Amino acid sequence: MVPADQGGGVMRADLLSDTIAGLDEALAAVDAFDQALVAGLLRPQPAQAAGLTELAHAVAGTPLAVRVSEAAAKAAAGAAGEDHFVALAAARTALLGSVHDALMTRVMEATGRPRGEEAVPVTGGQQAVNLLAAARAWLCDLARTGWQGIDHEVVSGAAQVVSAMLPDPSLRRPATLIDGFAAELAASCPGSALEKIPARRWGDLWSRGMLLTLPGAAETPVQGTATGRLLPLGIDLQEHATAAQAQVHAVFEPADGSAPGLVRASVSVPKPDTVVGAGLWQLLRPHMSLLAAVGEGRSMELTDMPVTAAGDLIWSDEHARPSEPADAFTTARVALPTATDPVTTPLDRHPTRITVPVFLEGYAVRKDEETMTFTVAGHALAVDTDRVPGAGPLTPEAVATSNACIGLLRWDAGTYRVQPLAVETTVRKKPVALHAGAWAGGTADKVGVKAEKAATDAVAVLRERAGRLLRK
Repeated sequence: MVPADQGGGVMRADLLSDTIAGLDEALAAVDAFDQALVAGLLRPQPAQAAGLTELAHAVAGTPLAVRVSEAAAKAAAGAAGEDHFVALAAARTALLGSVHDALMTRVMEATGRPRGEEAVPVTGGQQAVNLLAAARAWLCDLARTGWQGIDHEVVSGAAQVVSAMLPDPSLRRPATLIDGFAAELAASCPGSALEKIPARRWGDLWSRGMLLTLPGAAETPVQGTATGRLLPLGIDLQEHATAAQAQVHAVFEPADGSAPGLVRASVSVPKPDTVVGAGLWQLLRPHMSLLAAVGEGRSMELTDMPVTAAGDLIWSDEHARPSEPADAFTTARVALPTATDPVTTPLDRHPTRITVPVFLEGYAVRKDEETMTFTVAGHALAVDTDRVPGAGPLTPEAVATSNACIGLLRWDAGTYRVQPLAVETTVRKKPVALHAGAWAGGTADKVGVKAEKAATDAVAVLRERAGRLLRK
């Protein structure tokens, strides 16, 4: 039950500051293993062997214990093979999964919303086993080389594998991860010259890549279909040098009158590094009509839309049509508090993948040069304004003057943070709502129009250059 002094919000921020038993120890074991990867496991030193042993001890008493203990011993001797690296990646992933579960338990207590039931994973699809094996071989080479030892020759080994994987839809998920990872490593070469190595991030990408390239691991089995009304809350826009993704968070109200639930719909596209900001919408927009509906503030009617057990809609415009206007803040106030949160698939159980829609209201804002916090019922909650994209009218300045916020609750750098998706604020003495995804379907805003024109010009130049190459 939400306390009366929450200021109209739907979250108990006081529960988010309590200590979680065992969390620091699990993260310490992950960090120890990540440090072992920094120098590489071709000729491990005593400190690296100790890090491997700490990881093995952390999963003692679990079904992974025997295999991970053997893998740690082999890796410490510089004799690890592919199966051993897979076992180490699994142990690291399991530890972060336990952290994720503990953090999500606290989040569920804070929001007071019901949680969906676990579903049995389905595997066994047909995939190009040889390409997956080639990708794992490259990742194994990275582990032996270590982040300090990477050079362009080592990193370029991924290019041919990625090119072969991308045309196959069933391999696109691991291919995109490996492509982005390789691009990030290439931009950091040589590793020996790096002043600071992002050991946790690269450890995440490495271990996730190792597991996603196991046959069947990247599959997203469909649980059923969704028929009913989709009420968007907001768009989380993510950008990388080689790709962009828009993820719409929404409340789904089934037509059969059963309980509403939280769902997501995502679209990802490759991108050139010259297209940034509002120009990203031009790349994303043609692939999902939902973006235009969000920009226009409309709901959508779904008919037999495929959906996974984790609440991800496998979007197809054939199964959706625009419907009545739907204000996101009305949805957040009325429908969000009773919506069921989806379960998380095993490979997505990671602290950085916690993205829980929340609604806050009546908070006080504190801002200094580097940080911003919302004080909710006397408890401070960090605000992650760095995640507010430049592809919409929402700005950190608007967040600082807001009185209500739809956001995503995340966990980063040891604390919970809220990423604003939309805020209600006052501009020239008039209440206004500003959304990060307001330009998703197009805009008449001067700044947005200028950015879209620049992106149009950049894309036109790239297409002309590509045409010239094809004509040669």
